[in-house]
Amino acid sequence: MTSASIKSASGPARRTVVAAAGAAGLSVALTACGGSDDDSSSSSASAGTSEAASTGGTGGTGGGDNAAAGAALTTTADIPEGGGKVFDSEKVVVTQPTAGTYKAFSAVCTHQGCAVKSISDGVINCPCHNSNFSITDGSVKSGPAQKPLPEVPITVSGDSITLA
Repeated sequence: MTSASIKSASGPARRTVVAAAGAAGLSVALTACGGSDDDSSSSSASAGTSEAASTGGTGGTGGGDNAAAGAALTTTADIPEGGGKVFDSEKVVVTQPTAGTYKAFSAVCTHQGCAVKSISDGVINCPCHNSNFSITDGSVKSGPAQKPLPEVPITVSGDSITLA
């Protein structure tokens, strides 16, 4: 009788099981860290918005998913000239780049889906990886984000700002 190695045909090798478990874990982690990097975000379709007019463009899918059309957001007095305000529950940021011009963008960063948190020095700031976006058109001022914040349509009527 010779001594031959005995191979079990009962299941995969331990190495295969460990590798598959690691790959599955990595897949879950990458999915959780994924953002809204789709190409459906749109740029501004209008050059500017003044009192009693609405912004152009579509909201895209990059944010504003919780924002309901016609929902009152704020008053014009609450949006500082050259700055803005983030509305966390609506996932919208409203800015006033110049006197009487109001813009709204998704408050979801296009890099990895974090919520933008502040506006300073003419830029919308994402705290997760320090991406910065223009308050005028949502364009990327500094990365790692590579896509602009999608514009969200709003209506300015008198001193009231509502989602369009």
